[in-house]
Amino acid sequence: MSAVIVETPRPARPVEVETAVLDIVENALRNARFEMDAVVLRTAMSPGIREQHDAFPLIADRRGRMVAGQFGSFIDGFLSGYDGTVEEGDVFFTSDPYACDGAISHANDWLVLLPIYHQRALVGWAAMFGHMSDVGGKVPGSLPTDAVSIHEEGVIVPPVKLFRGGTLDAQLLDTVLNQVRLPSWNRADLNAVLASCRTAETRVRELCDRFGVDTYLSTLDLLLERNRQAMAKLFRQVIPEQPVTFEDFVDDDGRGEGPFRIRCTLWRDGDRVILDFTGTSDQADGSINFLLNENVLRMFFGVYTIMAVDPLILFNDGFYPLVDVRIPEGSLLKPRRPAAISCRTHALGRLFDVLAGLLGQCEPDFLCAAGFSSSPHLMFSGLDRSGKWFQLYQIGFGGVPARPIGDGFDGHSMWPSFTNVPNEYLEAYYPLRIESYESIPDSGGAGLHRGGNGIRVGYRFLEPGQVSIHDDRWFTKPWGVLGGEPGQRGTKILERADGSRQVVPAKCDHVAVTPGDLLHFVTWGGGGWGDPLQRDPEQVRYDVEQGLVTVEGARRYGVVLAGDDVDHGRTRALRAELAAARQDLPRFNRGGTLEELKARCLTETGLAPPREPSRSRLRGEPTAAPGRTADTARTRRPVEADRAGGIRSAGPAPRPETPALSPLEALVHHIARQVTRR
Repeated sequence: MSAVIVETPRPARPVEVETAVLDIVENALRNARFEMDAVVLRTAMSPGIREQHDAFPLIADRRGRMVAGQFGSFIDGFLSGYDGTVEEGDVFFTSDPYACDGAISHANDWLVLLPIYHQRALVGWAAMFGHMSDVGGKVPGSLPTDAVSIHEEGVIVPPVKLFRGGTLDAQLLDTVLNQVRLPSWNRADLNAVLASCRTAETRVRELCDRFGVDTYLSTLDLLLERNRQAMAKLFRQVIPEQPVTFEDFVDDDGRGEGPFRIRCTLWRDGDRVILDFTGTSDQADGSINFLLNENVLRMFFGVYTIMAVDPLILFNDGFYPLVDVRIPEGSLLKPRRPAAISCRTHALGRLFDVLAGLLGQCEPDFLCAAGFSSSPHLMFSGLDRSGKWFQLYQIGFGGVPARPIGDGFDGHSMWPSFTNVPNEYLEAYYPLRIESYESIPDSGGAGLHRGGNGIRVGYRFLEPGQVSIHDDRWFTKPWGVLGGEPGQRGTKILERADGSRQVVPAKCDHVAVTPGDLLHFVTWGGGGWGDPLQRDPEQVRYDVEQGLVTVEGARRYGVVLAGDDVDHGRTRALRAELAAARQDLPRFNRGGTLEELKARCLTETGLAPPREPSRSRLRGEPTAAPGRTADTARTRRPVEADRAGGIRSAGPAPRPETPALSPLEALVHHIARQVTRR
């Protein structure tokens, strides 16, 4: 089963493309991708998208292969799972990860896909998904930490046509928006995402008019093939045939169980790279499961390899056939429907640490420490004194890991395009005051290169409400490498107006706050790289001067300060003493084994250690997701190729004799099934 493209068939005519045309088209598409970002940021309403840029665009060829974008192609998952036609003027919309093979990873991500036609033939796709601040469900923000089913996490929209032949299905949209807490935000954000796709559509059509369709399509094929050849050469250089294995952990599932292992083995067979996740923990009962789309992982792996080895390689989907991804069914990274997946960000981010550990073993010169591999969320909601509903969704920043080329950044996002929400914005639109926003000295791991520091944000609440927190690395530590020390864990402390204090779990909902309460939201630091005793003492002195390291913390580097200057004599003596007392420097320093961390957990964190995970009691649903057979719901099938460009294509065809449900009817039936299963 796959989508049927309705178009006026045209024979494929590959043509020679001049180098200048190749460069013009490539840069025009890159500019169009950034123009998509600009459109969203100027027209979205929620702070998550407008202020923090939590939306991801792409432009693809007619087969759905990304030629410009950020998060990798999610069109293939849609095409292989959508049982219907694709026609000019259609715009598709979905928020169901299980219906598109994890092309989006939780119901908060609303995905819009727009087929681009030129002269009645499909020439490409524009798509974008954005994180909606709320999609209904049992808690404000729609990311319940204690959910055991996706049906608790908000409205789930199967792949439907939002526009059919250019006409909006207003009833469908109104039905969806009726399920959320902030329909005006969702409507504005969805329109912003749609407008960005329309912008890309215009730019692609302009290129087809300027150079001709045959030249445009041939140029995309060349861009993809150039990437494949470059990546094949790079893989042969840096990926060994001998397998290497690495593992890391998500601390807990929000229900008291953990840690959950993410284990991957990497090797190369000829030009093909294999990433095998055998040994990864079974899916969790809680909502930390991550339905990992294979193409998304290929994108992560490719981008990380390019950035570590050869940043001059231009990124697109051309190399995907070179990477074989193997993920066990029923595991944390391939849960069975209806497993809860709303809090998947921790497993998603931890993949970057796993890739760092794998590639660093292949090429030690490229080894990075562990860092801020998550996007911790804070949700604050309630009614203000005028009776108006308010709802904040904010992503926190932390310490970037130390790298072979230098220190990690302090207080930075995991995603390069994310920016912080200005404190002035928060104080203007929400009943709270930001009392501190600062780097935490010594929270980055010591090393020849220092890990980036985490940050402390102090939220003083001015109205009663409730808080949800989603974070990780409160139990395990961001590991250091090649002698570098691990970074400091994250922690959350709620200081009540009456003076009492409590440590708040990293994953929790329904935390009641009252006026005057102060939440200390502390994020974790990045691990250090290399021997701390080799760091230039003058650099340590400068770090102390800048407030990034304390005077006492300088001693981790064997540096003694006398006033504002380095005491070189005492520094040499201390370094000699520390060097004599230690053993061989470890390649990976996790701060202890899991057993040791559990034994020290309560003392060091103020929280009890997580319980050993039990085998998940959840089973897959006996029936498939809407619009899919039971077979295709479990096994992904490739889209049937044709000579014109790889998609099953059809000219204008007669309608089926038996009428199908309208999109609105299909959505209502789907929602009804969800309700009856609860």
